[in-house]
Amino acid sequence: MSSNKAESQDREVIIARSEGENESCSSDFQELKFDFGSGSKSTTKTFHPPIETHWSLNSSQGKKASSSIKSVLSNTLMKFRKSKSLQMILEGARDPKDNQIVESFREMLLQEGLLPPKHDDYHTLLRFLRMRDFDMSKSKEMFQNYLKWRKEFRVDVLPKEFNFTEYNEVKKCYPHGYHGVDRYGRPVYIERLGMVDLNKLGEITTFERFIKYHVSEQEKTLKIRYPACSLAAKKHIASTTSILDVNGVGMSNFSKPARYLFTEIQKIDSCYYPETLNRLFIINAGSGFKMLWKAVKAFLDARTVSKIQVLGSNYLSVLLEAVDSSNLPTFMGGNCKCSYYGGCLMSDRGPWKNPDLLDMIQIVNLKEEIDGNCEDGDMASEDSSTPKNVDMQSKNDNNNTMSLLEKATCAGSNLPCSLALEKIDRLEFVLEDIKDKIKTLEDVVLDIKRVLKDVAPQIEPPKM
Repeated sequence: MSSNKAESQDREVIIARSEGENESCSSDFQELKFDFGSGSKSTTKTFHPPIETHWSLNSSQGKKASSSIKSVLSNTLMKFRKSKSLQMILEGARDPKDNQIVESFREMLLQEGLLPPKHDDYHTLLRFLRMRDFDMSKSKEMFQNYLKWRKEFRVDVLPKEFNFTEYNEVKKCYPHGYHGVDRYGRPVYIERLGMVDLNKLGEITTFERFIKYHVSEQEKTLKIRYPACSLAAKKHIASTTSILDVNGVGMSNFSKPARYLFTEIQKIDSCYYPETLNRLFIINAGSGFKMLWKAVKAFLDARTVSKIQVLGSNYLSVLLEAVDSSNLPTFMGGNCKCSYYGGCLMSDRGPWKNPDLLDMIQIVNLKEEIDGNCEDGDMASEDSSTPKNVDMQSKNDNNNTMSLLEKATCAGSNLPCSLALEKIDRLEFVLEDIKDKIKTLEDVVLDIKRVLKDVAPQIEPPKM
């Protein structure tokens, strides 16, 4: 809360967790203890800077994102196997201190047989370490729970086994979605919580299916949205800026079904997708929500609470500091309507919809698979974490046509490495040809400009 009065009111109700809850990621509603009064011990947590802090590439100032994309397309991608710049954009420059402890953590997991190849990822390990304040033992326990959950929840086969056919109808009674990027280049996620109709949601789908859909969206954000945003911004992107509109929300909205859905999703996000939230802006918070907020905070990790800013109806100036008006919907005071897609929250608008960027991401994923499996002469097995389809909600885009790279990736264990490399060569040849045509067009435009500059002084203005 922003006011001193509100802060003092918050201190009147002290909400303590049961012992060890922060470290075990337990989020069952029944396990929370509500203590009124003072004297409860607070848990001290270390608040690290934004996860992208040390992951910005050295680049010249003043270049627009579009020119950055063009530069990557026309130069880096053409020399893919000879250059690591594409991977550098996706990986970012590592902080030496972080890199050292991640390598130590990685070696520990490898020695204990706790690091499957497809999860041997620097960013993933760093996120779990940060969430546990770089405590190796606690991070290992959290990572083990993560691997166990993925297997039990069948996360890697969700794209093949789970088809969220009720997607469009769910959006109508639970308005939410990704829309554009913030000023840093992170994806922006929006929910209109005050317009959620849980009764209607229960008629359209089950909470279990909705949670599976939420997990599939988290996977898409990690594997598609963040890499696409990284390429568009030419720097590593690894977190999301979220906006929660709570207009009209109060204690009456915190029903038993709402508590169940909230706690399950919060547990999944905190325990299995840690350190992916950059900032959360809660807007249109009235007196009813401020009472609810005191209880809601009990479900959240202290580090998460520190990233949340609760705002009233005069929120626009704060939002515009983080998000350009072109990436804010009109219903939040921005300039975007996305009328062609049926509204901003139906559009899934962002760099992850750019086909050129998606092809580049697929190239990187495919090359990583090839590098890791060429010794056996085959591609990765079917349970590979590499996305088999760029868009996990492709049915909503009414586009069932698979690109060359998608086919190469989806081919599974029957695709030899030589064939995969041949397909990459073909793509590089096509892109090289496109680059030549772009260069020719640029030369023509320059010639036209020169001619117009020479002719302009000779043209007499029309007499009035």
